Amino acid sequence: MEWLNADEKEAWTGLISMVLLLPGRLEAPLQQESGLSLFDYLVLSHVSEAPDRRIRMSELAHLANGSLSRLSNVVKRFEQRGWVVRFPDPDDGRYTIASLTDEGYEVVAAAAPTHLRTVRQFVLDPLTAADRQALTRIAAKLSVTIPPP
Repeated sequence: MEWLNADEKEAWTGLISMVLLLPGRLEAPLQQESGLSLFDYLVLSHVSEAPDRRIRMSELAHLANGSLSRLSNVVKRFEQRGWVVRFPDPDDGRYTIASLTDEGYEVVAAAAPTHLRTVRQFVLDPLTAADRQALTRIAAKLSVTIPPP
């Protein structure tokens, strides 16, 4: 087994620290100001950005980086609050569509400024334009980007 050299260890430690700590930094203000977890916000946001605010649950699970069962539990809670409705895909009944209601859109729109503020504060503002380009390249190389539809 080959141990990490100093440069590799520094890169790995930086990455894993970011992966473990950043979600909490992004989630805390959302939770405090909107009562949403980061996953909740990502789910609502992705549905809000889909054409006609409708998206297949399987695609939504991929975009939100969650399992279909986790997503189903969250969407069920959103249905109970009147934020989302689900129905069979009229083009292929094997799939289920999640559709954002006007009330759900209001929730995500109200939470968006908090999310954007924390993303800028903890991710974008500390980076230069070159850093952001490097981060984009690194994410692509590590296959952690969402492929285009």
